[in-house]
Amino acid sequence: MIDEIHVQNVALIREAHLVPARGLTVLTGETGAGKTALLSALKLLCGERADAGYVREGSSSLLVEGRLFCGDDLDGTVVSRKVGSDGRSRVSIDGSLASVGELASRVGSTVDLCGQHEHQRLLRQQTHVGMLDAWAAESIGAALAAYREAFSKAQAAAAELERVEEAGQASSAKLDEARFVLQRIDEINPVEGEYEELANTLAKAEHAESLARAADAAHAALAGESGAIDAVSAAAAALDSMSVVDDQFGAQAASLREATYVLEDVAREALAYRDSIEYDPDTLAENQDRMGALQGLMRAFGPRIEDVLARRDEAADLVSLVDDSAERVRRARAEAEKAESELAEAANALDEARREAAPRFAQAVSRQMARLEMGGASIECSLERQARGQWTKTGPSRFEFLFRPAEGLAARPLARIASGGEVSRVMLAIKVVLGETDEVETLVFDEVDAGVGGATAVALAAVLADLAKTHQVIVVTHLPQVAVMGDAHYLVAKQGDAGAPIPRVEGQSGDRDTGGQGASDGSSGGLSVPETVLVSLEGEARVAEVARMLSGDASETSLAHAAEMLARGDRR
Repeated sequence: MIDEIHVQNVALIREAHLVPARGLTVLTGETGAGKTALLSALKLLCGERADAGYVREGSSSLLVEGRLFCGDDLDGTVVSRKVGSDGRSRVSIDGSLASVGELASRVGSTVDLCGQHEHQRLLRQQTHVGMLDAWAAESIGAALAAYREAFSKAQAAAAELERVEEAGQASSAKLDEARFVLQRIDEINPVEGEYEELANTLAKAEHAESLARAADAAHAALAGESGAIDAVSAAAAALDSMSVVDDQFGAQAASLREATYVLEDVAREALAYRDSIEYDPDTLAENQDRMGALQGLMRAFGPRIEDVLARRDEAADLVSLVDDSAERVRRARAEAEKAESELAEAANALDEARREAAPRFAQAVSRQMARLEMGGASIECSLERQARGQWTKTGPSRFEFLFRPAEGLAARPLARIASGGEVSRVMLAIKVVLGETDEVETLVFDEVDAGVGGATAVALAAVLADLAKTHQVIVVTHLPQVAVMGDAHYLVAKQGDAGAPIPRVEGQSGDRDTGGQGASDGSSGGLSVPETVLVSLEGEARVAEVARMLSGDASETSLAHAAEMLARGDRR
């Protein structure tokens, strides 16, 4: 859910602030006022492609910021998108740099833009089956999960069969190379961890004499005649002799005796180490030869000994596949056939579950379409089994919504025959039916009321109000019947070249009215750049805007009618 949006320098918008309601938010205004610019800012926040043409004239960059609450996130997520006049885009999520892809994943997946000219989900046949599955999850969910598991197993079994068959048909050159690799590595027979252990042993053997001398010198210095141990013991005895006079001598003597114990331990260890060193020229030469052999393997098949062992396993596997390829192919084919049989059963069960749920879903959507006064239009669901090679993890059949414009007419693919306004209203009907099962949290409708009036307008407003009970809905509308249903109402207005007045909310300052905007930007030559402003409407200002939408003026009659409509909207 979108908590708030802040926009700077997008098209004609210099600065705007939008705080949508949890339910229905309406955006109204004259044609050409700049509502499209506000929607463009929202698209940028959803991760759509940036265009340098969005940057306001005279500005070096645009900025769109928003705070959203996604799913069970109670702390909220703060995202921002900056686009320079050179077209370069920068994204941050919760203060950290991010990619446009991450922005689309985090934000775009929770917002559905349902405008006539958007490539909306309803026009993509691949998305239709997901809507049915979400609506009928209780009856379809288990069958879908079983099908996906069977599909994955069948894919894995087919890949294994292909691998075994290819290995069995390996060329003689590949087979000779594999046998050579296997023979060469097995002649040396390296063991994992051997190289590191041998390197440590060789280091000690090659420096045996120096290590022995160092250990002997250390032992002599500590435990030899007049060594460190004797000196420390003498110092402790001297201090002890006067401890009866000054007790701090006793503490110092005790410390020295403890040091003596440490020195004695080190001396014993040095002596033991010296005595343990054995220098055997034959063993040294043998280890050096072994190290050379291992390094040779690592140069040929490495760079690590683990890589050598992996290459050996690969070669052994190829040789084994060829030597008993017939049996391996037989086993792999049997597994693949078993997996395909299980997949076919799961596919039949999934199609049956969808075939049972599809008419009920179509009827529910068609009832909502009837509420929208769509002249007897309805939808049907088509489910056609595909050839095995066209099956996907989604299912074995092609599922698609078909649109019937009126009773008696043939139902055809929605994307081919429905107008933009019809597609928007069908999407609206589907969203109402999906209710809380829909993963999208925020719906943005642009021109959903195109060509609508009279009783249809009243019905459209009621459906949008119902949808706002389960979703956050933002709608751009020219219908007063829709505007009065809003939980929040914003006016999009343009201050023209001649300095046309910005609509004001009585009792508020100009800055607050326009989301913090000042006067329009100035440019060279004293000309002003037109500016779109966003005004939150309440009270008399909202009544005046609804009156304008009704009759184009603010006469007493239109104002009274607007106030009456708003009162009815508040009582809904």
